[in-house]
Amino acid sequence: MNRPMGRRPARAGCWAAALALVGLSGCREAMYQQPRYDPLEASTFFDDGLSSRPMLPGVVPHEDPRGAPPSGADEDVFYTGWKSGRLAEEVPFPVDRDLLVRGKERFGIYCTPCHGLSGDGRGVIVRRGFPQPPPYYSPELRKQPIGHFFDVMTRGYGVMYSYASRIKPRDRWAIAAYIRVLQLSQHAEVTTLPEADRAKLPGEGSTGEAAGRKQP
Repeated sequence: MNRPMGRRPARAGCWAAALALVGLSGCREAMYQQPRYDPLEASTFFDDGLSSRPMLPGVVPHEDPRGAPPSGADEDVFYTGWKSGRLAEEVPFPVDRDLLVRGKERFGIYCTPCHGLSGDGRGVIVRRGFPQPPPYYSPELRKQPIGHFFDVMTRGYGVMYSYASRIKPRDRWAIAAYIRVLQLSQHAEVTTLPEADRAKLPGEGSTGEAAGRKQP
């Protein structure tokens, strides 16, 4: 019985494709198994017997871009703003004048476009149509723990995106500490002020709170 003439060429084509696949797999294996050294592997090529090469003079090592926490600071709190599952109630390292000055500077760079110089939420882009954030001296925000402000800067909130890639953790804490200064400046009790400062207040009364909400 005569067989169809088209089967033999088709079968030959299958064998050719199979051989080609075998050849390609061999090339792939060769690329996977390239001659190289594993980390810390010994070497007979270099005189010191090591495959890893020491850094050249003047090379600057790559450090953690977040920056190291201050000595004695809780690392988890420093980087996250959370402590034992709750927002931190205080800055995880000592707050001094230098930190507040740094916070004011960073606040002026990153925060004032939306929040304004005094934290009233009337920054320049808000006056041009961007959604207005609440003022820092609102009752709700004055009740928030300081970790809240660090957390918002870290993860974002509402229309505010994360600033974690722009502001290092220590500067985020500095800004959070300065926000407390802004809140106090708008709600400082007159009785807690030095007498010399009380004398400068216009129309000081017995309300117990500094009059007006002026920029500090």
